[in-house]
Amino acid sequence: MSNEQQVDPNRILIERITNLLNAGFHGGAWHGPSVLEAVKRITPKEASFKTPTVHTGAELIYHITSWRIFTLKKLQGDADYKIDDDKKNFGPAAKVDQFELETLLMELSLSQDELIKELNSKDDDFLNELVPGTEYDYYTLLHGIIQHDIYHTGQIIILKKMSEASGAYEDEDEMTSSRYFDDGLGDAY
Repeated sequence: MSNEQQVDPNRILIERITNLLNAGFHGGAWHGPSVLEAVKRITPKEASFKTPTVHTGAELIYHITSWRIFTLKKLQGDADYKIDDDKKNFGPAAKVDQFELETLLMELSLSQDELIKELNSKDDDFLNELVPGTEYDYYTLLHGIIQHDIYHTGQIIILKKMSEASGAYEDEDEMTSSRYFDDGLGDAY
C-alpha cells in the first residue's frame, strides 16, 4: 500500500491552485521569496518608506489583503462586493506604526487562511463558473491572485531595499504613528 495521499479526482485543479497559493504566500515557490518571506521582519520604517510614484509597503500589504477578501467574497457568491476606491484598495494611510503594521500582517494571514478554507469546500467544476458581478471565471480569478501576489511581493522587497539604502527614518523618534486608526482626537496616537 502506498503512503501517497489519494487526491479526489474532482479536486485535482483545486488542489494544484491551493498549492500554488500556499507556496506563493508561505514559501517554497520557484519564483523566489513568498509574500510572508517578503514581509518577515519588516519594520514600520520600511513599511512606510515612500517614493514619489510607488505605494508604500504598508499600502501594498493592505492591497494584497483587499484582493484576497474580494476573492473570498466572490467565492461566497457576493456579486455586489467591489473594491471601488483607493481607500478600499490601498488602505487609509501610507505610514504605519508597529501596532498598525502588526494588524496589517495579521489581517493578511487571516485572509489567506479564509481563502484556503473556502477553496477546500470547492471542487473543480466551479472553476468554470463566472465570478458573480464579473465577466471572468473563478479559474482566471484564482490565477490572477497568484500573479498579483508575485508582482506586489517583488515591489515590497525592492521598497525594503530602497528604504535601507536611503537611510530613511534613521532616528527612531522621527517615526510617528499614522492615522490608520484615527480616534478622532487629533493627536498622533
